[in-house]
Amino acid sequence: MAVFLLFLLSSVSCLATALAQQSHLNISLGSSLTPTGNSSSWSSHSGLFAFGFYQQGNGYAVGIYLAGIPEKTVIWTANRLSPVFPSNVSLVLSSDGRLILQHTQGQDIVIADPSESISSASMLDSGNFVLYNSDKKIVWQSFEDPTNTLLPGQQLATGHELYSSVSETDDSTGIFRIKMQDDGNLVQYPVRTPDTSEYAYYATHTVGNGVTLNLDGDGHLYLINSSLTILSNLTKGGYPQDGRVYMAKIDVDGIFRLYSYSSNQGNRSILWESVEDKCAPKGLCGPNGFCTMMDNVAECRCPPGFDFVNPGNWSSGCERNFTAESCKSNSITNVKYEIRSLANTVWEDNTFATMETSTQEDCEKQCLDDCNCEAAFYKDGECRKQRLPLTYGKRTSDSNVALVKVGTLASISESVIPSSPPKSIKKEIRVDILVIGISLAVFGVVISVIAGVYVHRNQVRAYKKITQNGNVEFVEDAAPKAFTFAELEVATNDFREELGRGAFGAVYKGVLPNSGKVVAVKKLEKVLVEGEKEFQNEIRVIGRTHHRNLIQLLGYCLDGNKRLLVYKYMSNGSLADILFKRENHPWWDERIRIASDVARGILYLHEECETQIIHCDIKPQNILMDDSRCAKISDFGLAKPLDHDRTRTYTAVRGTRGYVAPEWHRNLPVTVKADVYSYGIVLLEIICCRKNVDSRFPEEQSILEVWAYDCFVDGELHKLVGEEEVVDMTKLERMIRIALWCIQNEPTLRPSMKKVVLMLEGTADVPVPPSPDSFFSAM
Repeated sequence: MAVFLLFLLSSVSCLATALAQQSHLNISLGSSLTPTGNSSSWSSHSGLFAFGFYQQGNGYAVGIYLAGIPEKTVIWTANRLSPVFPSNVSLVLSSDGRLILQHTQGQDIVIADPSESISSASMLDSGNFVLYNSDKKIVWQSFEDPTNTLLPGQQLATGHELYSSVSETDDSTGIFRIKMQDDGNLVQYPVRTPDTSEYAYYATHTVGNGVTLNLDGDGHLYLINSSLTILSNLTKGGYPQDGRVYMAKIDVDGIFRLYSYSSNQGNRSILWESVEDKCAPKGLCGPNGFCTMMDNVAECRCPPGFDFVNPGNWSSGCERNFTAESCKSNSITNVKYEIRSLANTVWEDNTFATMETSTQEDCEKQCLDDCNCEAAFYKDGECRKQRLPLTYGKRTSDSNVALVKVGTLASISESVIPSSPPKSIKKEIRVDILVIGISLAVFGVVISVIAGVYVHRNQVRAYKKITQNGNVEFVEDAAPKAFTFAELEVATNDFREELGRGAFGAVYKGVLPNSGKVVAVKKLEKVLVEGEKEFQNEIRVIGRTHHRNLIQLLGYCLDGNKRLLVYKYMSNGSLADILFKRENHPWWDERIRIASDVARGILYLHEECETQIIHCDIKPQNILMDDSRCAKISDFGLAKPLDHDRTRTYTAVRGTRGYVAPEWHRNLPVTVKADVYSYGIVLLEIICCRKNVDSRFPEEQSILEVWAYDCFVDGELHKLVGEEEVVDMTKLERMIRIALWCIQNEPTLRPSMKKVVLMLEGTADVPVPPSPDSFFSAM
């Protein structure tokens, strides 16, 4: 029965493909495209896909891309070994039946090379670019020659591979691949490695004949064998199809992901990824480099004594920042070596000698005494010597200690070895060195004092100059750039495009003339009273913070009585735009990710930045979403920094009705738990994709926090998300429990944001919460 259903689905798919081919726009022989003219691409019938030129660095590449969304998304690239061409080329479907790239100087470049002569071509609505012979039969199609992406209806056949791109701005062949192996196993490897398990970092462990990787139009990604038996469902599918395009792509970082694109909004969301550990892809940081996780972001670092080969391209790896002496050299060495250790760091084990040693110090000595030893791994009393390059490095929980041999230039007394050095000479040399060292230290102190006085005087002059011009004092540690009002008038086209409006002013879209960076400019209007305080507060708070889940402040304007703030522009608007507009609702897994992003941002403010900060106005409108729908907390105008020796403060009520913690109204001291309460309300809104207070619902459902607790007690949590939602009920209950703990009326019952993050991750238990009005708990 299952085989019959699969055959039926396959037949329907073929019929749909045939219908799509019937509605294509025919491209005849002699047609051509140029990168800069009006005809730079051939579009599909619906206009969703296009084949042709697209910008790549300082030149142009040929490929297929999503043209029906605001930002072009490339899904196929021609000539990936050297994909970039100048503007004076032409793409031609020549009269002799070839698809070629013609250069004004040089030989033609073949884009597709079918076995038969081409008669016509089409860009289909499926995203497949096809070439036909004179009998209207397909002789070549991009679906059978994928680069880094699969579209619905497309297969990755046995023996075929997808290759990542070099970077987001370079679609040349990158350093990772995913292969549909002959044995039926779908495996990910670094490039230029054998197809063996030691190099794999992801595998489905499936076995079969004629196995293919398939993607359906509802986001169903699965492996099927030649008997039409599904071997593995990578995703369950069943995602909405209206106005959405699904694609599976091996990304620059080596992770294979399933994306959902909204063709109306241009929004992108991740539905599935092959590995959760972003440091798992082997070779991400290149030779000698190692990967470490920072705020759920993979970062590459170099071991001691090494620098990046190319700081802008981590995959180039690291190289020594000193010149090592050759082991074959008989000359006197000027390099002195020492061992630097890196705990919990592993590379691929290419041991050339192994010794049993009782201590790490013994292993260090063994490596220092061996000219061929450039690094060593010490673990459980075993010392394993290594040669460079070190490969596939990453930080882990493994107890392995990496010992890296680092060279420094030796002093003259160390590098020149007299034939019979008297002890008295050694003593003199040591005294001389001591005298020189003390003299240099004293000289350094004198220079530091003089420089300090000079800098202080300059700061005083600058302060006086600012106050004379009518400007307020600016915080001393603010790093963002200062703009003039005239510069921001030009950038915003005289404040023409308003993005939103708040209590203290409006936000406008702009483009910085020099860099072309799109920005959001916040123009404060109540400058004389609250607006001035908000301006200073926002600069003071956000100028000293840096976190992937906090908005980035690019600059400010302090021009007379004009106060403006310049932020990085967030193309997906606010979290409110996503949650409260039905067509933008995030899928369940995306909601969990957004909730985690917001929690991590608040945790940073509470515990990880230099000064503990209470945001005081956490709400969806103050959480912005970037191109990848990563949440960024914004609007720090009401934030309250705490002194190092204080954990609470008394202050007037701050925040937005519906999100304000009860203690604000009780004249009680306010702590970071006020933000926890606001987060709890936002978490409920994220789960349910609706506002906390909404009169459009029946009376018993109009206040979300009350209804959520009632549903929890009655065991009817499914009502909160709707029957049509595809939701993990175990995770739903966990999320609701966390939210109910956060909105307890008694602040001491609320968890810290650190515990909230742990509970979201599943590493901390979530007890049954009491009613939010309760003052007692066993938590």
